Amino acid sequence: MTTVILVIHLLIAATLVALVLLQRSEGGALGIGGGGGGGGFMSGRGTANLLTRATAVLAAAFFCTSILLTILARQSAAPTSILESTQPQSGGAGQSSDIPALTPGLPSRPAVPQSE
Repeated sequence: MTTVILVIHLLIAATLVALVLLQRSEGGALGIGGGGGGGGFMSGRGTANLLTRATAVLAAAFFCTSILLTILARQSAAPTSILESTQPQSGGAGQSSDIPALTPGLPSRPAVPQSE
């Protein structure tokens, strides 16, 4: 399920990039499809409306697939918490109360001397 949505998401992203590149820019420098002349298959206004609407639809689909992929990834992940990963200190004879116990998975920090 996730793989299918991911493939659709990538296809939408590639098509969205192509549509944005086809659109006529305000400066006219990057427009690939039919810059200023009327030699295209559609009029300038019709092409602009079609590309703008197609871009809006693909952008909405891109956001929907992004949210759906996030929800699916969150459901499959196990909940983790920093508080659950710490282990309580047992007051053993080998441990001093001044030095904190090292917790697996967390970086060790040097002990800071306390001023009295």
